[in-house]
Amino acid sequence: MFIENISANPAFFVYVVVTMVFSVVLHELAHGWAAIWQGDRTPIETGHMTVDPRVHMGAISLIMLALMGMCYGAMPVDRTRFRSRYGDALVSAAGPLMNLLLAFLALTGLSVWRVTIGGSTEMSVMSENLLQFLWVFGVSNIALFLFNLIPVPPLDGASVLANLHKGYARMLRRVQDPRVFLIAFVVVFMVLSSNDYHLYKLAGGIANPYVRWVVSVLA
Repeated sequence: MFIENISANPAFFVYVVVTMVFSVVLHELAHGWAAIWQGDRTPIETGHMTVDPRVHMGAISLIMLALMGMCYGAMPVDRTRFRSRYGDALVSAAGPLMNLLLAFLALTGLSVWRVTIGGSTEMSVMSENLLQFLWVFGVSNIALFLFNLIPVPPLDGASVLANLHKGYARMLRRVQDPRVFLIAFVVVFMVLSSNDYHLYKLAGGIANPYVRWVVSVLA
């Protein structure tokens, strides 16, 4: 899908790369800010409270992004330092919530810009590119929000649920072979990448009504 979209619209490559780098860095920084708020200075001590994508994503992730439009990031934290009983859930949820905030800002900005330019049929190239970028940015961040909340390790949703549900935490601890989590993650990823359950289609289905609603309110 990534390659097909680039072939149809070369600018799509720029939209995706800028979106993912910006979104992943802020996602990881949100984990770091929440961890520091919870009393854990590990993100500061390890030098991860920076906007440098090389620190959060690494070379392999950046290469994957350039080739396939997919990437990952990491923020080191020490759960034993969290001051709250639910610190793990709060810190883990901070990343996806940052993605949700970014999606809200992008799609709201897109709606405002649509109303501003009105029904003009002679839209400038800059305006069209801005609308396309805001759409990719908003939909991608909704997809990141939904994906990261799936309760399958190593996704954030697993840490959130394990912190809130003791039974789920015990189940995770009983797993002796960590490859089980890898297999589960791959299965989830493949299902969400299929045409029937494509995550971006779901994200677009959430973004479209919101944009229409905001436009109708502002128009």
